[in-house]
Amino acid sequence: MSRDASESVAGAAPLRSAAVAFIFVTVLLDTLALGVIIPILPKLIESFVNNDTANAARLFGLFGTVWALMQFFFSPIAGALSDRFGRRPVVLLSNFGLALDYVLMALAPSLTWLFVGRVISGITSASISTAYAYITDLTAPEKRAAVFGKIGVAFGAGFILGPALGGLLGGIEPRLPFWVAAGLSFANGLYGLLILPESLPSDRRSPFRWKSANPVGALHLLRADRVLAGLSVANFFGQLAHVVLPSTFVLYATYRYGWGTTTVGATLALVGICSMVVQGTAIGPIVKRFGERRALLLGLACGAAGFLIFGAAPTGALFWLGIPVMALWGLASAATQALMTRQVAPDQQGQLQGATSSVQSVSQLVGPFLFTLTFAYFIGSDAPLKLPGAPFLLASVLLLLALAVAARTLTIVRS
Repeated sequence: MSRDASESVAGAAPLRSAAVAFIFVTVLLDTLALGVIIPILPKLIESFVNNDTANAARLFGLFGTVWALMQFFFSPIAGALSDRFGRRPVVLLSNFGLALDYVLMALAPSLTWLFVGRVISGITSASISTAYAYITDLTAPEKRAAVFGKIGVAFGAGFILGPALGGLLGGIEPRLPFWVAAGLSFANGLYGLLILPESLPSDRRSPFRWKSANPVGALHLLRADRVLAGLSVANFFGQLAHVVLPSTFVLYATYRYGWGTTTVGATLALVGICSMVVQGTAIGPIVKRFGERRALLLGLACGAAGFLIFGAAPTGALFWLGIPVMALWGLASAATQALMTRQVAPDQQGQLQGATSSVQSVSQLVGPFLFTLTFAYFIGSDAPLKLPGAPFLLASVLLLLALAVAARTLTIVRS
């Protein structure tokens, strides 16, 4: 770590606790706001197409694809803007922008306006990458994995509590979840306006260049360094594997185990709780004991084993046994983030996080089709064998590929 960077971290120490707490709350409220509308958005779309469920399903898929595309294009832009103007204005504009967007969706008189709302949501939500850059600015390299893990707790909590709250509110009034999401985002923006300090000093900022702010240019940063390139490939395989849960779990659990809505919801909550426990309490001690490299490999191995159990489990009880195993996969994402931040300069952290978010967006575009088509094929009449767990077995293979790439990349770091 350079002397300037060390002094910056030391100087930021009095502000760090409040700032990290704000970023935690930002991510929590962003994911909570996103989660709140999950149960109600499909129904709202359905109401605009005369309750045609098939048509609503296709439109809902289109909405999700467009949202991911906006993330792909605008995450690098948000990251580059934060490198130029600082993290604070980008994070605050995102919070207030999301609040206005949810108001627009709450008032949307037509499907077109609802679609516009999802486009804006994809753009403004792209600042989560800036939140990670903010943490990088204030945290010493050896402590970043543990802090990234704690931020991961916010993701887990938001996606557990959000849908539950959205379902409750939607039962009262279909558009109430959008108003609540708007209020949460606005309150967080106001809190940040009063509390949040800037983390990136003006002398560590870099000029804004469209060449590096577009997705292709941002990905060039990942290709420019062998370690970054290798970790990015491993991260892509990991992010792609993760899509198997939201895209096929409900269908799989219903088809193979005959679970109802209550059991499915309870299982997803258990997945979230186990992940939160690992990210909030285990990552710091494990990384301190074994180091980021071993933690990364251990996390990927546990994730692969967990998905193998999911895909092979003949009963629901055996499926549940795989949940704590898979939860240890959380070690990998925090360790990967920490290792990647070490490879770039302070004025490139926003660009790095934006490029990483773009990689994740690509996985979100490809993954749903990959896993749902795999599931459909292996339960269909033309399948060479009935294998409903095929999507999870495929996810396990993807994590083994990520493990192989990461292990090879880490030999470069040692040499």
